[in-house]
Formats: sequence, structure tokens, C-alpha cells
Amino acid sequence: MNQSARFWDRTAERHSKSPIADEAAYRKKLQITREYFRPDMTVLEFGCGTGSTAILHAPYVKHIRAIDISSKMIEIARGKAEAQKVGNVTFEHLTIEALSAPDQSFDAVLGLNVLHLLKNKQAAITKVYRMLKPGGVFVTSTVCLGDTMKYLKVIAPIGQLFGLMPTVSVFNTKQLEISLTDAGFDIDYQWHPERGKSVFQSVFNVTKKPDKAPLT
Repeated sequence: MNQSARFWDRTAERHSKSPIADEAAYRKKLQITREYFRPDMTVLEFGCGTGSTAILHAPYVKHIRAIDISSKMIEIARGKAEAQKVGNVTFEHLTIEALSAPDQSFDAVLGLNVLHLLKNKQAAITKVYRMLKPGGVFVTSTVCLGDTMKYLKVIAPIGQLFGLMPTVSVFNTKQLEISLTDAGFDIDYQWHPERGKSVFQSVFNVTKKPDKAPLT
């Protein structure tokens, strides 16, 4: 088990009980994401945490495959799904790096508050591009620490060494945009509630877009 997995296992229970920091922004992100969903869709969510978002989205799609690096997070997520009788979400203890899926196998992919927690976000973004069907959408919400906390480039490795922090990558909003477009994505929607908050984006792996796009 790597350092990040151990960190998230230790914090899983506390994380599951923590209130949403910005409820209004969270609800807006749910609404925007659902503008892209259809009942016949197969969705992947990586970095699903304790499963709350996947469970909330479940009624709007055919199936969600939800994965996370933390076995404890997945255990909590499965318990939530069972308690709420949600049968179309499959929770798996798995990382995006280790995930094996055919090219063009998902209609949508969600990577929410996770890209900045990966060692190689570009590799993950490129993999998502390949896994999406033509016209598929990748929805992300990402903390761009390079916009406000550049000093973490120095501090984060020390925190990780002592198990006080998970893997953290420091990049700014512009660098994230470049990572997405370099992989071949077309940015359809971007919303940054305020400085220091996550940047919310929906991007397509081809120029073709759905008939109904989210309202701005």
C-alpha cells in the first residue's frame, strides 16, 4: 500500500462525516453534470471517495463504475449504496493508473477533486480521453494549488515523507487547461466560483457535442 492510500484510509471515516464546504457550489456542479447525462449512459468516476456523488448521480444513468485508491473509502461507499438500495453503482478499490478498460468504453468520466492528487495528471487525462466514446464528456473539479499556494511544491514532499499528506501536485488553472487540450479535449464549460476554490470543467474528447449543453 502506498503512502497516499494509507493517508486516505486513515482519514476515510472523518471524511465521510465532514459537511460539504460549499453546498450551493456542490449542488450547481451536480446540476451541470446532469445536463450531460442520459438514461442509457455508462459512467466512470475515479477518486470517488466515500461514494456520495456517484450515488446522487445514479438515478440519471444506466451504470456508474466508481473507483478509489482507499479501501476504507470504498467500504464506506458500499455501505451507503446498500443502505440507500442503489444497485447501479459498482464500487471498486482501484486507482486510475491500474484501471483496465477498453478504449471508447465510457459515455462519461468524472474526476472530481482528484487530478491534483495524482503523481501524473497528464497520464490520467490521456487515459480518460482514450476510454471515452466519441462525443463523451469528462467532468472535473480540480484544486489548482499553483494559483494560490505555490509554496506547497516545497512543503508537500516533506509532508508526504512523514505520512502527513497524500500525493499533491501543484499546478495552476492555465496549466490544467493546457493538459486537457494537449490530450485532445475541447473545453466546453468552465466555472471558477472564487479564488482558492476548485475549477469546475466539462470537456469533450471530440468536437462533437450533445444536443443540450449546460446553462452557463
